[in-house]
Amino acid sequence: MVSVVSYLGIYKLYESILSRSIKKDKIPNHIAIILDGNRRWAMKELASRKYGHVIGADTAENVLEWCHEIGIKTITLYVLSTENLERPSDEITEILSLLQERLEKLFNDSRIERYQIRVMALGRVDFLSPEIRELLQRLENKTKNYSGHYLNIAVAYGGRTEIVDSVRKIATYVKEGRLKPEEIDQKTIEQSLYTSYLENPEPDLVIRTSGEERLSGFLLWQSAYSELVFQDEYWPDFRKIDLMRAIRTYQRRNRRYGR
Repeated sequence: MVSVVSYLGIYKLYESILSRSIKKDKIPNHIAIILDGNRRWAMKELASRKYGHVIGADTAENVLEWCHEIGIKTITLYVLSTENLERPSDEITEILSLLQERLEKLFNDSRIERYQIRVMALGRVDFLSPEIRELLQRLENKTKNYSGHYLNIAVAYGGRTEIVDSVRKIATYVKEGRLKPEEIDQKTIEQSLYTSYLENPEPDLVIRTSGEERLSGFLLWQSAYSELVFQDEYWPDFRKIDLMRAIRTYQRRNRRYGR
């Protein structure tokens, strides 16, 4: 039987080997992650659903550090979809309470200033409580001049909803005479999406945990040519080596962008 000490030693060795390996090639600039599997992890561990969400939130916090260490500039985390808001009310209350708690913690996290992380919420934040909206606004105001890293929190987010909001914005421009229909092109749409403020709005790599192999409406426009990696681990079990494995898979692919 392998002892805990031996296992940790092997893990650290493998992590070191992976780290050296991926740094020999191009690191993706923008990684987007679908945080999936909190509830199933909790069932597997015979734990409460709430505990699954708590450990999942801990993992999300760790990802910030890992991405900084690896050299990833932009991270987009799919935290809560518009469809998720249709879950039982007691679970939504748990999730939103945890979200508020972790946003408070993020606001006071010294890494935000140290790493110059700009934080933005992507989604229909008007669906959220006034307290959470106020917190998100404080985070955005506090970090609006930072450009060292970008952290996008997709909350109350839906890819189709984003496109609908984009169309409405463009339609308003046309109605007001600021834009002609024939002038609408891809750039027009990109500039009206939630991610328009980013230097690189299109993720190089999209990761989904829990074994599911679909995007579930995540960044539908932006991920048209993203590399997709699906991993079997539930989100609370996601480790730094899983992130690096996904990056290594990305590096081994030949990105042709349809050409």
